[in-house]
Amino acid sequence: MRVKRGVASRKRRKRLLKQAKGFWGRRKNNIRRAKETLIRALAYAYRDRRQRKRDFRRLWIARINAAVRPYGFSYSKFMGSLKKAGVELDRKALSEMAIREPESFKAVVDVAKSGLN
Repeated sequence: MRVKRGVASRKRRKRLLKQAKGFWGRRKNNIRRAKETLIRALAYAYRDRRQRKRDFRRLWIARINAAVRPYGFSYSKFMGSLKKAGVELDRKALSEMAIREPESFKAVVDVAKSGLN
């Protein structure tokens, strides 16, 4: 029996071009260019999903450090004293608290000061 493969390959190419929608120039409508660009785009997407987590952690640390400096703490001393005091707030929560609720953050700093002693 003779097998005609046009349907499968057309489906594969259409799927590829659909993913390449929005690319610039030939990259959106030329199969070969679209495929190589798409491979690179998916690799960047995979890499940057991990990178985003690192970037946010750096941002939270910078914010916490800036918020605790007026109270005579460095970031590392602050986090160490929080651990000793038994406070289990994550960096994201601490950073948001420092920006949106300065009074509550001051209360956390006071708890950290008590954990330092």
